Amino acid sequence: MFFKGGRATKWCENVFRQEVDTSVFPIQTWGDFEQQFQLHFFPVNAEVDTINTLEGTSYHQGNWTVDDYLDSFQALVSNAGYMDPQTVVVKFRRGLRLGIQNQIATMPYRRPADTDPDAWYKAARRIDQARLANKVFQSVSHSAPSTSLRTISARPPPLPMVRLPLAPPPLVTPKPLPTTPSIGVPMDVDVTRKAKSLPPRGCY
Repeated sequence: MFFKGGRATKWCENVFRQEVDTSVFPIQTWGDFEQQFQLHFFPVNAEVDTINTLEGTSYHQGNWTVDDYLDSFQALVSNAGYMDPQTVVVKFRRGLRLGIQNQIATMPYRRPADTDPDAWYKAARRIDQARLANKVFQSVSHSAPSTSLRTISARPPPLPMVRLPLAPPPLVTPKPLPTTPSIGVPMDVDVTRKAKSLPPRGCY
């Protein structure tokens, strides 16, 4: 499972080769294993190696989060034996991602002092967490655009045309026909006139 790459693989192959040559496995106890492991994998001077690492750029943050970078950096500082807080801040600033370092260095107020490593650690973590939260927000906003904004800015759809029923024509009451005065029956008038013109009948 382990010792399957790099120097560890070569060391394992060498150990098994010694067993084939001597017919005796060279590591008999756990103490033997620790001694051989430290001899082959621990640097002769760990402090010097750590200082050399901090003088280079291999320890820089790169694509790490601030939390991961901080864990690695604090281990290096401890192994290097750095005690001066200003030196620690300088090394930490150099390794930070440029954008985060600039934000902390140009803070208008409550800027951490250059002799306070803990304040620099807290400021870097706070800025990185805000950056990650904003990144998540932007990814969600682009993948699912808000419909409420479109509803507010869009014009309402036109109302459908509705044909209203025509009003019925007004009722017209027919005017009454004019009445003509009665002039009697013509025959009756003639009879009356004849009756008046005849002489009265008498006895002859």
